[in-house]
Amino acid sequence: MGEAKFYYKNNKAPKPNRPNSMGTSAIIEYNGKVLLEKRTDSNRWALIGGGLNIDESLEQCIIREIKEETALDIDEKSLYFWKIYSDPSRIGEYPDGNIIRIITAVYLVELNSIHKLVCSEESLELRYFSYDELKKLNIAETHKHIINDYLLSHNPRVNGGI
Repeated sequence: MGEAKFYYKNNKAPKPNRPNSMGTSAIIEYNGKVLLEKRTDSNRWALIGGGLNIDESLEQCIIREIKEETALDIDEKSLYFWKIYSDPSRIGEYPDGNIIRIITAVYLVELNSIHKLVCSEESLELRYFSYDELKKLNIAETHKHIINDYLLSHNPRVNGGI
């Protein structure tokens, strides 16, 4: 089976063959570092998150995704809605043949206590990265600009983004 491919502002991206996909992602910070997962479907780093189920709110979606992908229990009071990314050039091409336009609501979560992370079947690895380390990673195109925006807006000492 092939790998998932992600596109952002790429004229060579394939055209979607499925309805738009609404989902959520979380920028989870702990001790000044950002949590990313190494995805099994692409061997690329990405934010924690996933697709919205038909019977849930955006907040329920990100709480579920965080629990499924990390085993962390987050309550709605710990979430801070940050931004929606809806650029039509955000495309995901998956091994099953589905090609979708991805619309993502991004939430910020700051953790202040020691916790244990547990990988799901969707992740090869979970790890926190410093801002400097983020610049060296192979991050999925549909998440790289989100992380870059976050770093530039929340961390004045970061120059030029990732």
